[in-house]
Amino acid sequence: MSQFVIEGGHRLSGEITPQGAKNEALQVLNAVLLTSEPVTIDNIPEILDIINLIELFRSMGVKVTRNAKGSYTFVADSIDKEYVSSKDFIQRCSKLRGSIMVAGPLLARFGKVYFPKPGGDKIGRRRVDTHLVGMMNLGATLEYEKELKAYLLEAKDGLTGKYMLLDEASVTGTANILMAATLAKGTTTIYNAACEPYLQQLSKMLVRMGAKIEGIGSNLLTVHGVTRLSGTVHTVLPDMIEVGSFIGMAALTRSSITIKNVSYDNLGIIPEQFRRLGVKLEQRGDDIYVPEQESYVIDSFLDGSIMTIADAPWPGLTPDLLSVMLVVATQCKGSVLIHQKMFESRLFFVDRLIDMGAQIILCDPHRAVVIGHDHNFQLRAGNMSSPDIRAGIALLIAAMSAKGTSRIGNIEQIDRGYEDIDKRLNALGAHISRVED
Repeated sequence: MSQFVIEGGHRLSGEITPQGAKNEALQVLNAVLLTSEPVTIDNIPEILDIINLIELFRSMGVKVTRNAKGSYTFVADSIDKEYVSSKDFIQRCSKLRGSIMVAGPLLARFGKVYFPKPGGDKIGRRRVDTHLVGMMNLGATLEYEKELKAYLLEAKDGLTGKYMLLDEASVTGTANILMAATLAKGTTTIYNAACEPYLQQLSKMLVRMGAKIEGIGSNLLTVHGVTRLSGTVHTVLPDMIEVGSFIGMAALTRSSITIKNVSYDNLGIIPEQFRRLGVKLEQRGDDIYVPEQESYVIDSFLDGSIMTIADAPWPGLTPDLLSVMLVVATQCKGSVLIHQKMFESRLFFVDRLIDMGAQIILCDPHRAVVIGHDHNFQLRAGNMSSPDIRAGIALLIAAMSAKGTSRIGNIEQIDRGYEDIDKRLNALGAHISRVED
């Protein structure tokens, strides 16, 4: 086990480029299972979750070639059907959140798949009902096998398209159903579909593979099933969560940095939400320049009421950035209500920030009021443990701004979402050491 040792109080400067988007990569990687032809994907972030998924593919019989850093070619022409029904496969899937999306492609292609409860962050209940009900709507039967601790989905006569209204606009649920529907007989209509940029990227990739999809970018997708898909080449977008994390780091450390090649048009409301916290941003082509500021003043609503920043389905704010915005607000001038609607355990990390001197009232599992210090009080260094990916990066940002030396344990959680984050931030002037416990 490793930990970060962070010497706080150092300002950052220079340029940094975001990695490929983790959440998109997890979707498009699973799409390679839909075809026996070669699929090449570029700009893949080589982080723990992605590497584990690629290793799972190798165990399944997928031929994997690493062309260069972040570039891989996959050929799924000889899937080991015995292995994908084995206990080892089920156990490995249960430890990896991204493996939840192997279900749609394997079910559509082979008519059978085991679906274990997925792993990932411990941030509250993460239902899989949308995935399972979607597969059943396409004609699959569902049984729970206690010995394997997994659901068995079967479609002996293949999948058949159907109209469905999703109970929630689940990103991974939409992706799973969409991939399955590409090879189903007839037409599938998915209403209340997620429409995040990464889901749009998956849809466009599937179209290049031969799928027939209408409504890309909307919450109403129509899929006309085809009998086979071919290979393609795909490039993953920059990670919007990393972009937001870097904005937060610059703000909390009162630094000036340039974030390169951010795919600005795909950031949605993210820049504007940081501006609501008083953070000035400049779009320079496809880059974001964050100037040095001594003070950040939180906006109020037009009627003078306290600003609320809440997550919502796209084009609303992604829940993955609320932890970062919360920690930034601790040093702004003014107050803000952070409302995390999706996961009831994601805000519990604020106890660590309170120990560091932040003024935060945790109202309930979903809401926290932050009263900013306006940099009149510097956070204190502390010893912490990363409970999940996004809380981990928020605690790292807090430690970078704190007075003294902090330690963060369980950094494997951070490594799951951020590639070589210590080296990349040290190149900007941070003082972060990776040490063994």
